[in-house]
Amino acid sequence: MVERVDDIDQLWAHFTADPSPELRDKLIVHYAPLVKYVAGRVGVGLPRNVEQADLASYGTFGLIDAIEKFDPERGYAFETYAITRIKGAILDELRSIDWVPRSVRAKARNLEQAIATFESENRRAPTDAEVAEALGVTEAQLRATLSQISRAGVAALDEMLASGGPGESFTLGDTIADPEDGPMGIVEAKEMRETLAESIRRMPDRERLVLTLYYFEGLTLAEIGRVLGVTESRVCQIHAKAVLQLKSRLAAGEREPV
Repeated sequence: MVERVDDIDQLWAHFTADPSPELRDKLIVHYAPLVKYVAGRVGVGLPRNVEQADLASYGTFGLIDAIEKFDPERGYAFETYAITRIKGAILDELRSIDWVPRSVRAKARNLEQAIATFESENRRAPTDAEVAEALGVTEAQLRATLSQISRAGVAALDEMLASGGPGESFTLGDTIADPEDGPMGIVEAKEMRETLAESIRRMPDRERLVLTLYYFEGLTLAEIGRVLGVTESRVCQIHAKAVLQLKSRLAAGEREPV
């Protein structure tokens, strides 16, 4: 592993000038801890049959892709770029094996639709009680559903954020432009980031704080629970509801304040 900042900068300079397999392998070894870190976060709440080693294996392909596509001249940190690629590779593989029960996916869709309908009619975010009423369940049943959705990994900001027809979707990782995309790709990524930031800004304080602490500050769910003074399971429920709410807003293409 490269120890000093100037060493890794020099390694990147050599790799950019001559992207040989040997230099690529040195970069892979240096950044391998990123894969372990991301796999650990993605693996939280997944069923026990999903092995951590498998997640790391999927993530390594994302790291290799990031190394091969990264341009140091762009001015942003490789770690930021790589983490999104690693997450994307892991989530793509999980989606391909489709391990989430259909019933859980159906509950997530129904909940997302209920949130979207409420916000469209009332121009504000619904409370848990209002979502429960819309679904015809009790608040306890709603929270149980949110826990089930969260444990299944269906509600994750790294999952699809908006979806229309083929080619009309984007993920959190897509908010960082690929260096090969050119000026148009950079502009589109900037617009995605602005849309995402605005949608998060308009969320209720508690949901916004959970998303910020988890995805942008890197806190674990247990750590967020201590910040909020609630249990980790409650944080999972808040997180699941927040992500579904965010997805419903982005899918609806809303731009006006709720």
